Amino acid sequence: MKLIQSFYDSDDTLKMAKDLIGHFLYTNLDGNITGGMIVETEAYMGVTDSSCHTFNNRKTNRNATMYCQGGVIYMYVCYGIHDMLNIVTGSEGDSQVILIRAIEPLTGIEIMKERRGDVPLKRLTKGPGSLAKALGLKRIHDGISLTEDKVWIEDQGFKVEPENIIETARIGLGCPEPYFSIPWRFFLKGNVFVSGKTK
Repeated sequence: MKLIQSFYDSDDTLKMAKDLIGHFLYTNLDGNITGGMIVETEAYMGVTDSSCHTFNNRKTNRNATMYCQGGVIYMYVCYGIHDMLNIVTGSEGDSQVILIRAIEPLTGIEIMKERRGDVPLKRLTKGPGSLAKALGLKRIHDGISLTEDKVWIEDQGFKVEPENIIETARIGLGCPEPYFSIPWRFFLKGNVFVSGKTK
């Protein structure tokens, strides 16, 4: 059920961002397994995407993992506060990633609550910063392989019909058009754990 390397090697990042809706994301840190169903993603399309950390072939210590072969996680800190979980896709050098924005929490809920503090269940894993904190993921986990046993994604046979995946503009961008409005955010219609606008 764990997704294998060939899934992450695909060069169709947009399709993968949609396909991940309805898959299940887990972490196993210090023996604590936490996770749930992915309900919201955003695609970032590498060096030609002005909202992407590697736009115009930008290379820094922070974004180096984005240039790796697909199948590892790219962690970065947003606004100096929020850790953000991204899935690197495609071939080495592509630098395309998928930001995991929200999951529906299903496993290890009490552990996730301890990590997040006193928040309502529907906010526990809503939004990428909250999601990473609930799963125990930080910048130090940058580069971990998704084919190993600390962070992984499973296909449990849950089928999402295409009409139930909504496509909208990505959230919180400061880039120019067309990338500001291009619909590369995907979420599960009607799910209460989706962050941001749902229409």
